Amino acid sequence: MKNEARLFKSLADETRLKIFWLLMLKEELCVCDIMGVLGITQSKASRHLRYLYHLGWVTDRREGVWMNYSLSVAPDSPEDKQLKLLADILSSSPEAQALKDRLEQWLAGKGQNKEGSAAACQCS
Repeated sequence: MKNEARLFKSLADETRLKIFWLLMLKEELCVCDIMGVLGITQSKASRHLRYLYHLGWVTDRREGVWMNYSLSVAPDSPEDKQLKLLADILSSSPEAQALKDRLEQWLAGKGQNKEGSAAACQCS
């Protein structure tokens, strides 16, 4: 039950829950995408992403000076099933839908679409 406790503890913070939701919507996001959509500072975004990284929930990939993050959950694992249930619950939340809309607007402003990704982060 340690893995379940770690998941629920990581979700107990609203910012981390929002980050999980954003990463469930898009395969990979730059830290600047998370900052822009959530309206948080780079240090706050990085702190929460590091927390999730150390728990094994996200992986990171450096691209120049930017860090890109994605969920690191094995398909069909118990963790994957838990996140799918969470996504199902959040999908009916007006606040989660608003975050999804903000993410789509943010990515469209960067020249990305919902399914695609840019070759490199265009953040400044």
